[in-house]
Amino acid sequence: PSPGWLVFLLVVGAASLWCGMRLWQATAHTIELTTTELRCTDGTLIARVEELAHIDRGFFAFKPSNGFVLRSKTPAARAWYPGLWWRMGRRIGVGGVTPGQQGKAMSEILAAMMSGLEPQ
Repeated sequence: PSPGWLVFLLVVGAASLWCGMRLWQATAHTIELTTTELRCTDGTLIARVEELAHIDRGFFAFKPSNGFVLRSKTPAARAWYPGLWWRMGRRIGVGGVTPGQQGKAMSEILAAMMSGLEPQ
C-alpha cells in the first residue's frame, strides 16, 4: 500500500491492540455492591449509595449492554473500565460484558436501596 495507507493501518492496528488490552485488564475485575458504596475490586470507588439521585434501566436509555445508568448528585472525575463501567461527570454506566441477570439484579437492589427499602 501507499505510505499514507500504511500509516493509517498501523495507527488503526495499534489502537485496536490498545483497546483490546484495556478491555482485558478491566474485565479482570468485578463490581461489588455494599450497603454504602458501589466499587470495583481493585479498590476504585464508583459511587456512594447516598450520592445517587436516579437510576435508568429503560429500553431507550443511553446505557451499556446488559446494564443501567446511574445519575449522582455530585460530579466525579471521569473513569473508564471498558466493558465494565464508565463515569462522565454525574452519569455512571454499569454493564457491558456483565451477565444480564446479574446486572438486572444489581439495578433492582440499588433501586431499593435508593428508595430507602432494605434489600433482602
